[in-house]
Amino acid sequence: MINQDSMELDFPGIIATLSPEAPMLRSAKNLHVLASAVVGGGLMHTHCIVNRHVHKDYHHPDPASDLRAYAAGCGIPGPFVGLMTAVYLDRTQRATLHDGDMTIAAIVTAGLSNPATPGLSPPARPLPGTINIILLVDAQLSPAAMVNAVIITTTEVKTQLLLERGVRTPKGYPATGTSTDAVVVACTGRGGSLPYAGPATRVGWL
Repeated sequence: MINQDSMELDFPGIIATLSPEAPMLRSAKNLHVLASAVVGGGLMHTHCIVNRHVHKDYHHPDPASDLRAYAAGCGIPGPFVGLMTAVYLDRTQRATLHDGDMTIAAIVTAGLSNPATPGLSPPARPLPGTINIILLVDAQLSPAAMVNAVIITTTEVKTQLLLERGVRTPKGYPATGTSTDAVVVACTGRGGSLPYAGPATRVGWL
């Protein structure tokens, strides 16, 4: 088992730890997750989310199997969601916001070594310099709301911040992300089902 230190995260039912190689989020209850991830992509239920650090020159023929082997070495049982990043983990950013009984936490690693814009940046070999966003939502989002949170709200916020900071692609276009960005939305399932998570909703606003 890899030695781990606690990582402060004010979110109910979640234990956040930081090993030398990966922030890990472990939930006492099953989380309902929608993710674009190396392991556990799509819709699934899990107790664990991992964001593993890899070297900037990382090039494994099967990243998913490599990540599963790493998770097994960390003692992670059962299905998990696994991401990869070349960002040094001491730069992991996290924040928790509350609005009444609504709590949302974000854990972000942002590497900008391969900025890109869809339709303007040509296809290229994926690199681990990526923006990984993990959102924890203490509520029950419908499947449509989870898609709403990923495709609309989170993507628009990420793009807004990159444009504000003047990030550009190698060809000079305003960057909307990197070529390997990943998003995880994980819900606790508490309360009644919420049909939307766009910018005008409480979830989207937080």
